[in-house]
Amino acid sequence: MAADTRPLAIALMGPTASGKTAAAIELARRHGGEIVSVDSALVYRGLEIGAAKPDLAERAGIAHHLLDLRDPWQSYSAAEFAVDAAAAVRDIVARGRLPILAGGTGLYFRALLQGLSPMPEAAPALRAEIAAEAEVAGWPALHAQLARIDPAAARRIHATDPQRIQRALEVYRLTGKPISHWQALPGVARLPARVLKLVLAPADRAVLHARIERRFDLMLEAGFLDEVRRLRALPPMAGVPAPLDLPAIRAVGYRQAWQFLDGCDSAAGFRDKAIFATRQLAKRQLTWLRGELDARWFDPATDAGRLQDAVSLFLGR
Repeated sequence: MAADTRPLAIALMGPTASGKTAAAIELARRHGGEIVSVDSALVYRGLEIGAAKPDLAERAGIAHHLLDLRDPWQSYSAAEFAVDAAAAVRDIVARGRLPILAGGTGLYFRALLQGLSPMPEAAPALRAEIAAEAEVAGWPALHAQLARIDPAAARRIHATDPQRIQRALEVYRLTGKPISHWQALPGVARLPARVLKLVLAPADRAVLHARIERRFDLMLEAGFLDEVRRLRALPPMAGVPAPLDLPAIRAVGYRQAWQFLDGCDSAAGFRDKAIFATRQLAKRQLTWLRGELDARWFDPATDAGRLQDAVSLFLGR
């Protein structure tokens, strides 16, 4: 059997607030790595505190890729990510460094590691039309509509996931064919690398919940609401008819902060809703991660040494 000569890469996955940023930086320092962000919030400029974007001190000495690619009123697709991330990995390997793919956005990981089927380009006018329908009928009603035209997609997409419901309906209305049809076609090739998948997640769900709550309170102390006020004050935002439908503002915490600043909630209610939304995100991430059968799991509190050993063994060091 021929030897596998593909370059090596590490995929460090996990739910939000599990400690992926610190672990990825430590791996990069130990093994000559560079970090490729796999996070759908970190691609947006201006999303710093609420997105837990590593700051300049954390990034010191470690190259980070795919941060700050778009303004918050712009969109960025999984297909674009797969192309950009593959290019970043090629450049890292060419420099003799180790690519470390770190984040919690399952769709981005799937696009990069498993490939993507060809998809129609986004249609902003149609998206706005679907968003307007949702304002009247609600996203659960649009999910029910999706279930009628594409039951397979509706089973995969949760009724509280407006971004994916919108995209599935958009594709159907553009092409007359359900999104599951397009997803079954060959498209963007998977990353040509041998990847070690590592999942960082507390074994006790209560520990993760406590980490989420503590981190959100630290974000508030660091000025998260002022950050959202700055986003709201950006001139291009004034021309956005439905800012809560922007992918950047749909990021967990930002939607709740935006609604709070609109006067829709009390400070305590805003905090509770943001923490609850973050827990729900972590739950969805863990559900996806359990489907990654070739991934190895580590508890950040007790398994740091085991994780490092797994990486060293994979790298042959």
